[in-house]
Amino acid sequence: MADFLFVTWDGGGNVPPALDIADELRRRGHGIRFVGHRAQRAALEARGFEVEPADHARPFAAGDGVAPVAMARMFGDRGLGRDARAALVRRPADLVVVDCLLLGAMEELRGGPTPYVVLEHLYDAYFRGSFLRGPMGLGLRLQGLRVGASLRGARATIVASLPSLDPAGGSTRHGLTWTGPVVSGRPRRSTDPAVLVSLSTFGYGGMADRLQRLLDATARLEARVVVTTGPHVSGVRLRTSSNHEVHDYLAHDEVMPEVGLVVSHGGHGTAMRALAHDLPLVLMPMHTFVDQVMVGRTVERAGAGRVVSRAAGVDGLVTAIAELLADGPHHQAATSLGAEIRAMPGARLAADRIEEVTDAAAAPGPPSARP
Repeated sequence: MADFLFVTWDGGGNVPPALDIADELRRRGHGIRFVGHRAQRAALEARGFEVEPADHARPFAAGDGVAPVAMARMFGDRGLGRDARAALVRRPADLVVVDCLLLGAMEELRGGPTPYVVLEHLYDAYFRGSFLRGPMGLGLRLQGLRVGASLRGARATIVASLPSLDPAGGSTRHGLTWTGPVVSGRPRRSTDPAVLVSLSTFGYGGMADRLQRLLDATARLEARVVVTTGPHVSGVRLRTSSNHEVHDYLAHDEVMPEVGLVVSHGGHGTAMRALAHDLPLVLMPMHTFVDQVMVGRTVERAGAGRVVSRAAGVDGLVTAIAELLADGPHHQAATSLGAEIRAMPGARLAADRIEEVTDAAAAPGPPSARP
């Protein structure tokens, strides 16, 4: 059996795919360790994973916000890579699985004795387009990072997304392996009108106000409305109605089979999970610098949802949510995408690829013979 080191960061939708892939590898008998931010330690240990010290990583927590300069410094932080290297000195691993956004960590791992693979937990079109070619990519290069060299240095890149939605379309360039989203789902069980309203677990500014407008809108519906506030809105005094059920947190896989529509921020993970349950979406992106706008546009183009502005008024939100909750072709579009997602078991396929790369790296032969 092999030993794997996962390098992650305290974000939102980036963490569950890494955890689920790590769980799949652990079920196969492999050893798993994590390196991440100190704020993640308790949650990772509660999941049963060994966590290496974060002695050099720049302090960061999901509630710190999304100021572009701060995010660029975190993504370019070599300290997290030095923590990974220290963990490998203490106990070698067969392979490192590193989050695609952690270019500073990759800089430290590149050229080292331990091979690594990159985990893309979002659209490849966003990662290699808006992220790397936009202001964030410029911020990374200004820190002296050789971004292209680090990505080329990976033995493989796993894209945990749906090829038919990602504008990159399943391209095999850059050594990409498409595994499908790392989510599970099953068709809806109930026919009662019900809505799940769930914004990001990340600390975007203005989220409480946007959630309140969604509550005001859904209060006008003759439908059960399940609301999850997340850790950064929890405790805020919100105006609610008798049809609202408000929770700090609910596991989406438990509540999605009981609803007919998801209202979300457009995060990749939440959107893919909703579609895996055959659910259409109303998408309100929280920030223009992240992938939520692209996710929203692709879901809308596929006919499975609608994008609304984060500045949308209550009347407009009522109209959009009511139309998507009602019968219509958007339900069939969501059902078709759900069948595609369920046909690509993301965690299993990603674990298969990681094992393939590990076996190839351990085999004798020149580096050029490796994947």
